[in-house]
Amino acid sequence: MLGQLLLAASRSGVVRRSVSGFPLTKRVVRRFVAGESVQEARAAIERLRDANLAVTVDHLGEETLDAKAAEETAAAYVTLLRAVEPLDLGTRGEVSVKLSAVGQRLDEAMALEHAREICAAAASNGSTVTLDMEDHTTVDSTLSILRKLREDHPSTGVAIQAYLFRSEQDCRDLAAEGSRVRLVKGAYREPASVAHQAKAEVDKAYVRCLRILMEGKGYPMVATHDDRMIAITELLADRFGRTLGDHEFQMLYGIRTDRQEALAGAGHTVRVYVPYGDDWYGYFMRRLAERPANVAFFLRALGGK
Repeated sequence: MLGQLLLAASRSGVVRRSVSGFPLTKRVVRRFVAGESVQEARAAIERLRDANLAVTVDHLGEETLDAKAAEETAAAYVTLLRAVEPLDLGTRGEVSVKLSAVGQRLDEAMALEHAREICAAAASNGSTVTLDMEDHTTVDSTLSILRKLREDHPSTGVAIQAYLFRSEQDCRDLAAEGSRVRLVKGAYREPASVAHQAKAEVDKAYVRCLRILMEGKGYPMVATHDDRMIAITELLADRFGRTLGDHEFQMLYGIRTDRQEALAGAGHTVRVYVPYGDDWYGYFMRRLAERPANVAFFLRALGGK
């Protein structure tokens, strides 16, 4: 129930203004967001690189219906990619792009062109791009844009949300050689007609999708903080003859950093999802909705404890 309320709040303009305007909020948000500027993002990326962690960087923002804002978001990604080029990250550095932030809901062709600009900038320094997945109404459009991007940039990845009923088939379609797929549970408020609602059912769907990807010929990117899912991934990797270099774990910035470092120390590729920018509200509320412990952390910090 709390999670559903927080997901609803993530789309509320009234709650956004209240939370964003609270004096201590931004300080607390720093646990989950690397900063608001390119310089702050680069500093966080450099720290993670030095800890033997890969990164995927998200310039925060979503669902714009303004062509200028979409253009500015694409330009921000290009600026970021140029700023981190001296870090020589290669494929251990990538960016994550929400297509709605580059005009998807306004004009799909516009979003495709902006995504192509970002992919070209990433390719110029040897890094990659993964398309974030948003609510269920965007899935077909996102997968269509993905197919077009892969014509020139075959390493382009995509996120698939396990809680959607359709996702097992999407995983089968995407489990081809060279295909990079980030598997997440899902963090949007979806109706019961398209998505599993109970946590136990979401977990089961995640394992089914994970098995499809691990058995396939692609490159699974297993986005989880759940020790049980990590163990299942390792079992499936052994069953299907996978090695440490043909799949990876992904975790969020500021969450379970000890586990991130332990997995990396054991030889796994661990990629940290690093968000930055001033439009952090929606992202932050979804992180609170995912884990009650995050809400407790937020309330303790606001109380100064």
